[in-house]
Amino acid sequence: MIKNLSKPFKWFFNLEAASGLILLIAAIFALIISNSNLSNLYFSTLNKYLFVGINNFGLKLSVLHWINDALMAIFFFFVTLEIKREFIQGELSNIKQALLPIIAAVGGMLIPALFYIVINLYNSQTLNGWAIPSATDIAFSLGILSLLGSRVPISLKIFLTALAIIDDLGAIVIIAFFYSGDLSISYLSLILISYIFLLTLNKYNIKKFTPYLLIGSFMWFFTHESGIHATIAGVLLATTIPHRKKDKDFSLLIKIEHSISPYVAFIIMPLFAFANAGVSLNGLSFSSLMSPVPLGILLGLFIGKQVGVMVFSYVSIKLKIAQMPNNSSWLALYGVSILTGIGFTMSLFVGNLAFSENTQYIDGVKIGVLTGSLLSTIFGYFMLLLSSKK
Repeated sequence: MIKNLSKPFKWFFNLEAASGLILLIAAIFALIISNSNLSNLYFSTLNKYLFVGINNFGLKLSVLHWINDALMAIFFFFVTLEIKREFIQGELSNIKQALLPIIAAVGGMLIPALFYIVINLYNSQTLNGWAIPSATDIAFSLGILSLLGSRVPISLKIFLTALAIIDDLGAIVIIAFFYSGDLSISYLSLILISYIFLLTLNKYNIKKFTPYLLIGSFMWFFTHESGIHATIAGVLLATTIPHRKKDKDFSLLIKIEHSISPYVAFIIMPLFAFANAGVSLNGLSFSSLMSPVPLGILLGLFIGKQVGVMVFSYVSIKLKIAQMPNNSSWLALYGVSILTGIGFTMSLFVGNLAFSENTQYIDGVKIGVLTGSLLSTIFGYFMLLLSSKK
């Protein structure tokens, strides 16, 4: 599939693998606290409002919203930097190399959404969560894959990473087009003006990050007030950061990516997981899991993901549209397909957006995401373990 592994890719894989294990700890910690005597403190802290600004200029949001809107904007900024680098000179720069993960990612987004839609077809309120099981948590899935070490061929690690990156790109598009509120023309105009300024900086290859950061901060505020989800500001900012092929590993994009990566991997994402994975299990029963929202998410993540990724991969390889990953087997590819069902943080994030107006479904989202991700983790791990012994 891919013969040469770039240095940025190796660094990225190791970083995401380590981060995935931290995410697991953060999620377990959140579940323990939210079901202990500290649960009131946990939820009240997340719902506490904080004002950030000068005098009357600023925003007053809950702690949870600051994490989900501001810190996650930094995460999507980081993700878009990765996507941009990979398409310019990374593992996705060659269309032949990129075809299999692209096709697999499409299947991995479409089929889970269909599973959810079928389960929630006759409920207009819950139907809005159709995109929740379409997401893949790149850090968590790579963290599980890293536990298997050399028993998994490097080509499959590349395949999963590339698929997850494309999956993130799909999530960005979904957030921008399907989970935005009523739009403000005046703030949209300010976003456009800000973006033009950023493109001008890019055109003249300005290699100081300060002007990008300053304009990007204002653009985040404009985006938040415009009705578009604030994380899209991070995406727009990242697209304007200069990266030329001739710069190789010394572009502003590479420098920023390396600078913020530890903070994203070991602070922002674990903090997001801790803030969003907490759910009271008091009174939880099998019938709770059978409700349309958690059931649709569970089936979408655990069944829909593996079916979509595997079937689309199988057909594209058999039709010789794409190539089988080097030194791999169908069983190993199936194991990786199961791991894509680890939606975790990304699914929780999309779930919060889908039901921002119907918060009574949020606990169901958490139950479905955690159960579907857990099943995908266990079955994917043991399937890959089995494939390594063949």
